[in-house]
Amino acid sequence: MEVITASKIYNNSLTKYSRFKTREVMVGNVGIGGNNPIRVQSMTTTDTMDTKGTVEQSIRMIEAGSELVRITAPAVKEAKNLENIKNELRARGYDTPIVADIHFKPDAAELAARIVEKVRVNPGNYADKKKFKVFSFTDELYNEELERIYEQFSPLVKICKEYGTAMRIGTNHGSLSDRIMNRYGDTPIGMVESALEFVRICRELNYHEIILSMKSSNTQVMVEAYRLLVNRMIEEGMNYPLHLGVTEAGDGEDGRIKSSVGIGTLLEDGLGDTIRVSLTEDPEFEIPVCKRIVERYNDRQSHTPIADLDTETPYDPFSYQRRKTYETDKIGNHHVPVVILSLDAKKFSEPSSLEKISYSYYNELDKWNIGDLAPDFIYLGANDLPYALPGTLKKIFDYSFWKTLEDKSDSFPLFTQQEYLTAERKSYRINFVSVTINELTSELLEAVKKDKFCVLVINTSNQHGMAEERRAIIELMQQGIETPVIISRSYAGIDDEDLTISSATDLGALLIDGMGDGIWIKAENNIDVINRVSFGILQATRTRISKTEYISCPSCGRTQFDLQVTTAMIKKRTDHLKGVKIAIMGCIVNGPGEMADADYGFVGSGPNWITLYRGKEVIERGIPYPEALDKLIGIMKEDGIWIENSN
Repeated sequence: MEVITASKIYNNSLTKYSRFKTREVMVGNVGIGGNNPIRVQSMTTTDTMDTKGTVEQSIRMIEAGSELVRITAPAVKEAKNLENIKNELRARGYDTPIVADIHFKPDAAELAARIVEKVRVNPGNYADKKKFKVFSFTDELYNEELERIYEQFSPLVKICKEYGTAMRIGTNHGSLSDRIMNRYGDTPIGMVESALEFVRICRELNYHEIILSMKSSNTQVMVEAYRLLVNRMIEEGMNYPLHLGVTEAGDGEDGRIKSSVGIGTLLEDGLGDTIRVSLTEDPEFEIPVCKRIVERYNDRQSHTPIADLDTETPYDPFSYQRRKTYETDKIGNHHVPVVILSLDAKKFSEPSSLEKISYSYYNELDKWNIGDLAPDFIYLGANDLPYALPGTLKKIFDYSFWKTLEDKSDSFPLFTQQEYLTAERKSYRINFVSVTINELTSELLEAVKKDKFCVLVINTSNQHGMAEERRAIIELMQQGIETPVIISRSYAGIDDEDLTISSATDLGALLIDGMGDGIWIKAENNIDVINRVSFGILQATRTRISKTEYISCPSCGRTQFDLQVTTAMIKKRTDHLKGVKIAIMGCIVNGPGEMADADYGFVGSGPNWITLYRGKEVIERGIPYPEALDKLIGIMKEDGIWIENSN
């Protein structure tokens, strides 16, 4: 019987896959939660007043597989036009439920709730105007605020109840109210409490057609918030369905990695009833990504059994803390997680071939240029390279080959369990030991405890592999073993997008919980893809920063400029600024709030007008769009963080 203390419960089990059972909420003809499959959805990017354009885009989304269509309704006129959009879709034979996205306007929400099948409200915006001021909320003042919220929010609840309209109460990390910020801070528990203030009003009015979300562009914050939400629901006897999403995930490979890390981590533990991947791309392109993420769980329940936990979990799922390990030659302890790649020595017989993994050799100077995405180790099996490597890149060989080498100075052995236990000779710097959970025998663990040069490489072939590898690392924690761990996963016969989604979920979920001192993706895909994805996972989990991070929203009818074009333009000028976080927001709704997780913000404040932010602070308003990027770079120069691009 698995033992998890009540204070840490957030799912059914840490070892056996099963979906957390929520109540069914009907959104039109689509059931969410209960025994329904995980639903996929997206959001239009057109102007809601453009009936034809919105209908056409909605149809493209629906035909791509979107089971709900969300449309922004920033004011009453847009809410009213939802009726025209809905009627046209129905006339064309599409009965997909429509969701009205509301932020600041209760009157727009109350009108939309009479027209569409679901409304989404953001607690931080719906009844509050954020002033980002710090002052003390006494209990009396706090309760007065809750009474004010009740007066503003209860009319919508009553309308939804009357019309059979569902509601998503969707908290955004970047738009918490001043009240929440002052009592709980910019924290996951603050996000949870922001939603529960509204949920309690719904429950008081006996309205339960509720779906909840806890979105953030920071994957660690997002995962912790959802887990805390479920923990609180269990405590208070609630079981509302969950909508999962990472806000402003970005575009391309990075957007897919970030979304997979956040959404996938929760799905691995059986949490989530509907998902949306927020990419800075046309909405119909989000749906295939959603489908690929969800498909991984179609038959997950049949996985090979994993031993239950029979004692309390030794880590806190609600607060990030990296597992304590000792340092083994710059692996573990305070060092960032390392990247290991498997190379075919025959395909990398020339120094120039390493350009694929960010090592460029200049023959005339006999020097190496080392890029930001340069791996730390390459595994070569039983074959060596015919040239010297740069000092930052080390080689790993099978133990049987390594022991024959005359020069072992920058090479390390990879042992099987049995080889490690019987080897007469080991490295005096690093001994990599490849094991599965079943090979973590008492004999091996006793040997590992005595070897401060050991690094465990944990592998799995279990269909529920993340949970098995987590179980193995928990075993080490329970026994007080501080050996560094490399998380290793093998993938065969999948394309680049599936590799991106699967590895980001499997490895990212462990890194989110502070488990892992390195990653090793083994796949048949091109090595440059594997390398990029490896570093992308570390970036998305905030465990190793190797490039600029862009927090870009997916666009909607509120957007004041072309998000895709603008994002590409800003990336072209700034993608060499390693570690800098730049938020690119199409409108003012998420702008100020999402600056909470960014160093700088580029926000649309009107048609072709930009407001620039430093964190949450407005630096300059009303900048003409063509001038704004140069102004942003000027601010970075003033702050001393700008460097010229050498490329």
